[in-house]
Amino acid sequence: MSLDQKSALRVAQVLNEALPYIQRFTGKTVVVKFGGNAMVDEALQNSFARDIILMKLVGMNPVVVHGGGPQIGGLLDKLNIESRFVDGMRVTDSETMDVVEMVLGGTVNKQIVNLINKNGGRAVGITGKDGLLIRARKLQIQSETAGLHASEIIDIGHVGEVEHVDTAVIDMLIHGDFIPVIAPIGVGEDGASYNINADLVAGKVAEYLHAEKLMLLTNVAGLQDKNGEVLTGLTTLQVDGLIADGTIYGGMLPKIACALDAVKAGVTSAHIIDGRVPHAVLLEIFTDTGVGTLITDNSE
Repeated sequence: MSLDQKSALRVAQVLNEALPYIQRFTGKTVVVKFGGNAMVDEALQNSFARDIILMKLVGMNPVVVHGGGPQIGGLLDKLNIESRFVDGMRVTDSETMDVVEMVLGGTVNKQIVNLINKNGGRAVGITGKDGLLIRARKLQIQSETAGLHASEIIDIGHVGEVEHVDTAVIDMLIHGDFIPVIAPIGVGEDGASYNINADLVAGKVAEYLHAEKLMLLTNVAGLQDKNGEVLTGLTTLQVDGLIADGTIYGGMLPKIACALDAVKAGVTSAHIIDGRVPHAVLLEIFTDTGVGTLITDNSE
């Protein structure tokens, strides 16, 4: 069945619009944090996998970092292990850390690998412990004590932050024509495992890989101004201003901080994109309009 003239023209226009982006980004590394609705909706899962595969086929080097908070919470509930949070971060004792490793490094990681592979790609799943990819240190949480001027340090267990990224394993996989899929688990100097925020891991991996792009999938349309309008293109200086005036606040702040740090450290651009949109990754990379917010350095 052939296309009618109008449909054929629309297809040609899409391909023509994508061509300069394909030429520009061939050979470039793009780190994509996979999470939110895109991880739990079957149709969005498959559209994401096909986006990643197409990126690879046109010469780009996609690297996937994934979360898995809801899946961890679900298994903890089944095991009758209480979930506690401090400042939005899961308190992770040794027992909980065992579950985190089982879910992130096992179940979720292999599901994503299988998803990409069954759609025609070649993915390999790793955690930050493999090849000492992610060296972590214990995250210190400070909380102001009511009625006192001093802050209190709260121990939330095996929750970490990235100290260093050794990209040797990722480089080996990329050069072997594989798609790395990374679970956000790091290892400390003493060999202890640490659960690390996936956005933070994605940002640091992008920084150490000198990536062209960092893409963070979210459950919102992008950064919005005080009138609810999506801000499509921003510099790091403008984002700093939006944080200062309270436009960006709450749960979006840690994600934006990861994006800002990555861009300020040399990543060419960061993207906060709507993972609820089918093929959001392709739309953001290969079209003029995109489906989210683009953040670049002030000098651009």
